[in-house]
Amino acid sequence: MLWKNDQIGDTESPGYAAVTVAEGRVYTAGNVKTGDSDQTANSVVFALDEKTGKEIWRYENGSAWVDKGLFPGERGTPTIDGNRIYAYSSLGRIACLEAAAGKEIWAKNVREEYIAQAPVWAYAESPFIDGDKVVLWVGGETAAVAALDKMTGKPIWTTPSTGQRGNYASMTPCVVDGQRIYVSMCQLGVLAVHAETGEQLFFVPHKTEWDVMATTPHFFSENKLFVTSGYGTGAKLFELGTYGKFIAPKEVWVKKEFDNMHGGIVVKDGYAYTATHFYKRGRNWMCIKLEDGSTAWENPGIGMGAITCADGMLYCTCEKMDDPTVALVKATPEGYEETGRFTLPTAEEGGGVGMFWAHPVICNKKLYLRHGKVLYCYDVAEK
Repeated sequence: MLWKNDQIGDTESPGYAAVTVAEGRVYTAGNVKTGDSDQTANSVVFALDEKTGKEIWRYENGSAWVDKGLFPGERGTPTIDGNRIYAYSSLGRIACLEAAAGKEIWAKNVREEYIAQAPVWAYAESPFIDGDKVVLWVGGETAAVAALDKMTGKPIWTTPSTGQRGNYASMTPCVVDGQRIYVSMCQLGVLAVHAETGEQLFFVPHKTEWDVMATTPHFFSENKLFVTSGYGTGAKLFELGTYGKFIAPKEVWVKKEFDNMHGGIVVKDGYAYTATHFYKRGRNWMCIKLEDGSTAWENPGIGMGAITCADGMLYCTCEKMDDPTVALVKATPEGYEETGRFTLPTAEEGGGVGMFWAHPVICNKKLYLRHGKVLYCYDVAEK
């Protein structure tokens, strides 16, 4: 461990946002109480020094999600674009800030502007920047998706309402036969819109129990779109073809067992890796072949959690609040092979509280792990 910062939120509202790193600063978000009550807090964006973890600045981004029954705390990770930071709060406020000092450039609450009802577990996506636009799934009565001018916050286009709430996954850009589109997991399925106009191009039902659609879709060569959700709904591979100006998704295969709930996936060399949530048969780590959905391996590993990849290795975390474990696993379809593991401090040892849900992040040979109000930075450079 190089450093830890245990002040990126309050114990009562642990928080699940990951980090982004640039220009010597680390950015994340958390809840900070606005008084003695646990039921009032602000969503706060933090900038920390990359070398020491000490706070450089903080910015209050409106009211925060505090419902104790539905896991209070910030979810979305700030997005970096040049010398600007874009943060989307759990209650739908998008703010554009100067990266160096945290000064507000512009901000607006899109949930209020587009008459949206927050998702059951609050907004969790990270702002998607594409060219001059910042694009968000809003799920409002007057807009499903909103594209704003990233410099001013003014609307560029909106997608008409689909009648579905906002959800938890971030946008994915795709280019299909020369046409640029954005794909998002919405409340009841997969939605694609035109990148220049916001016009809806297709919707594919992909319903899960509790309407949890939290894993960002993955687009790869030959117009293939890969999506997955938890609760036994599982994964699907679509081939995207054009029909006039519209996109026609063709289902290639379904894999119910590959059902990631919200820990993310890694796609590498034609294979996909994740922690499954198939709660009627156990929660295992799994590797499948993207070409046909066949299982390469399945293993209980360290228990369900989140994943990232660097230098041919998978960094896997276990979500359990009383056993926040991290494992290093070879990214190979040959089998589940750990090369090492360690456990973060528990709450009794001065560590974080709540579920260990934030995605691991690797940058500049450092591993960042967020558990509740605590952010850890580990040296993972080869020795």
